[in-house]
Amino acid sequence: MGINKNGSVLAFTGTELAKMDRTELAHVAEEGVVFARVAPEQKLRLVEALQSKGEVVAMTGDGVNDAPALKQADIGIAMGGAGTEVAKEASDMLLTDDNFASIEAAVEEGRAVYKNLLKAICFILPVNGGESMTILLSTLLGNDLPILSLQVLWLNMLNSITMTVPLAFEPKALNVMQQAPRNPNEPLISGSRMKRILAISLFNWIVIFGVFEYIHISTGNIALARTMSINALIAGRIFYMLSISQLIPNLIAKLDGTIEENVDVPAIGFGIIGAILLQIVFAHVPLINTVFETAPLSFQQWLFCLGVGSPMIIWAALVNKIDPPN
Repeated sequence: MGINKNGSVLAFTGTELAKMDRTELAHVAEEGVVFARVAPEQKLRLVEALQSKGEVVAMTGDGVNDAPALKQADIGIAMGGAGTEVAKEASDMLLTDDNFASIEAAVEEGRAVYKNLLKAICFILPVNGGESMTILLSTLLGNDLPILSLQVLWLNMLNSITMTVPLAFEPKALNVMQQAPRNPNEPLISGSRMKRILAISLFNWIVIFGVFEYIHISTGNIALARTMSINALIAGRIFYMLSISQLIPNLIAKLDGTIEENVDVPAIGFGIIGAILLQIVFAHVPLINTVFETAPLSFQQWLFCLGVGSPMIIWAALVNKIDPPN
């Protein structure tokens, strides 16, 4: 059954637990694998002993005598069908099918949702960071702004939504259940995650500021310079989204026969296509040109934007070494 620990199954009975003091029980609770014939108060003591060792404890139960331990546990899990009302009231979660396998499924789903939330945060914040750095530096230098407030609104309200929402529908990582549990006290924006955000923000700033200055100086057309800098930013964002997405790893695993499930290609694919179509509208629809102060691009200028954004592939790969996305 795979319940052995360090090659053996260390088991204790309630009679043996009753003879132990608090310190000994804390050690046994962490090292033991099976606890049999335990009294209700011993269940509570076991939960408290594990918590004293810094463990996050889940407790399952269905009877009235399980209620104290269910209440004390970090996550109390009661049987939704066979469980008593007292046990259900003391618990945080109900197993409606009374099936322990549902706990694993819930953990797996929870980990996938949490990972996707982090991906969305790590995708949105660097864009805002790059925009903010560009506007701040241009203002301090007294230069023309590479990106206007209405253009920022376009990026954040339309383009960001188109590319961020698909991340919420990402399939789970192949190794999600092999990863060690995260520290419950870990902040949402950890140190490594902050380094990721700053590194990607720096790349976005270089793209926006560099393309704007280069095109503005070489052509004298400020609307064209702003349009190309924004489109180069979007190109980089597409490459970055692919670097943190499960799309490519899952497609490779699918081709290798590692996984059998359908890979959720449409969500990410529609997000990328939607972002590209929005930028075509942004550059080539006369009404949008007037409202957002943009300019049409030639085919060569589109290729230039794509080429400027492509180094994100290498940059994102380096950042993924610091802060793995999955």
